[in-house]
Amino acid sequence: MAFASVPRESATMQQSAGDDPRFRLRAGCVLILAAILFFARLGARALWSSEFRWAEIAREMIVTHNYFWPTINGHVYYDKPLGSYWLVIFSTAFTGGLNEAATRLPCAIAGLLAVALLMLLTRRLYDARTAILSGVILATSFSFVFFSRDASADVETIAGELAALLLFNHNEQRGDGLWVVGLWLIMAATSLTKGLLGFALPLLMIGAYSCLRDGWSQLFQEIARGSMADRMRKLVERNRWFFNWYTVIGVALGGLVYYIPFEVSARMMGTQKGLAMVYRENVVRFFHPFDHRGPIYLYVYVIFGLMAPWSALLPAALVETHSLRHANAEPARADRFALVYFWATFIFFTLSGSRRSYYILPILPAAAMLVARTLAYPGELRSTFARRLLTIGYALVAFAAVAGIVLLVPAWAILPSPYDALPDLPARSAFIVLWIVSVAAVIYSIRGFSPYRVAISIGTIAYLVMAYIYIFAMPAAEAYRGEKSFGYAVLNKIGGSTDHLVLFKTEGPLFYLNPPKPLPEFDEKQDLREAIAKGDAKWMIVRRRDMPKLDTPTTIELSEASYPWETDYNFRNKVVLVRLGN
Repeated sequence: MAFASVPRESATMQQSAGDDPRFRLRAGCVLILAAILFFARLGARALWSSEFRWAEIAREMIVTHNYFWPTINGHVYYDKPLGSYWLVIFSTAFTGGLNEAATRLPCAIAGLLAVALLMLLTRRLYDARTAILSGVILATSFSFVFFSRDASADVETIAGELAALLLFNHNEQRGDGLWVVGLWLIMAATSLTKGLLGFALPLLMIGAYSCLRDGWSQLFQEIARGSMADRMRKLVERNRWFFNWYTVIGVALGGLVYYIPFEVSARMMGTQKGLAMVYRENVVRFFHPFDHRGPIYLYVYVIFGLMAPWSALLPAALVETHSLRHANAEPARADRFALVYFWATFIFFTLSGSRRSYYILPILPAAAMLVARTLAYPGELRSTFARRLLTIGYALVAFAAVAGIVLLVPAWAILPSPYDALPDLPARSAFIVLWIVSVAAVIYSIRGFSPYRVAISIGTIAYLVMAYIYIFAMPAAEAYRGEKSFGYAVLNKIGGSTDHLVLFKTEGPLFYLNPPKPLPEFDEKQDLREAIAKGDAKWMIVRRRDMPKLDTPTTIELSEASYPWETDYNFRNKVVLVRLGN
């Protein structure tokens, strides 16, 4: 495989005044294709895992008409600020009510917004081609698509951070100004969705870049000489965006925007639970974690799964960009911006005591920018090592794409029991068509191997794979998930009224039961016996694993669906509806 020999710097200069209309057209196409990935069949899947929190909290806010007190089955749940729940409620006007689509719609919109903002930011740093490619990479990275279709607050945080960085980049040369107030307001609004990350990440990134925009050597030269006052003056001058009177106004207004919902909540409910949880979930979790204590090297390998398939090219992109910095090649400040964005985010989450795989999701735009910067032109990479890494990375993606045909082989032919009972691959015709196009993309790249052909090939493969997974496969897999159907079956069995229904050590399909008031929950069998004796409990939802602990006469009336390929652990974790008493 031979690389084209066009110098990368000369390709960088091939910009013209006519690029803007072409950029808008191509960016629009990227956003349309991304919208298909993010919005198609958005409500086809039942809620799963943590999505339940956003749906149930929004449902109980609507039922109680209290939009400043987040609860799950009547119990306060203030782990996140109120903003993301309000967005779910607002979405109900566009989805016909509170349902799966409404719960996920804010994240789908935030995902699309993040792709647009990244292209605008990259356009300002580099050029139109790199910008378009950065948008494609972000929009087709596995976990970004996943969280853009998942009820959470992670993609909303990414979109808010990108908005803050774009505003800073647009006004970097101005230093201070009214835009600084807007920066703090954006950070405040972002922090109302997931937490103080909305402040921390942009401030960290902008502050680090402002110090390093001319390189480490220049920074050290400035702060190594002169009096302490001179050194501090130079650091302040580099961070003029922060050290000005507009920051005082911005902090005051941004702090007010962030604080008001918590103050309203405190006055209505008579407790500062909200701000206490802000401190616990942000400050305490960072310095003294109480859960999610992943190893310190967690993100070194996790990022390869989050950014798949583009992560196969990330090592090459990092090596190439760093080698360009050592060679003092242009555009120097743009490269430093992208590198500081990437490494500041990586170090921040690594230093946090609480680590979980998806916490580092905000690094994806920076990684997309670096990979796009490496692939954007047909020219040869400067670093020999980067060229080798690029070849290896692409070979892994190409092999996986071609080898994907084995997924058509029936499970019974290749897997041991009980997995041999797994159903056949869904939408097989669609899969075959997408596989053929993916193989054609591999052939296209191999016939004239270059970084830009690699970008086109992986972009095609990534888009088709994501489309198949999220538009065809995952909705088809709903036939084998039973929580939603179980919830509706429970309502039908108990006559539609939840007055005598209780829960034991599980909240079960609470959202789908849609109770008008909280259901009694029990963790101790003595409390359950007392409720039965009073006639308050006639039906109960409980996991199979907890039934032997009851010491109470029960009759199983309904069970969440089970399948032959599930393990004993999965079976025992299923919920059942039992009739209490003889």
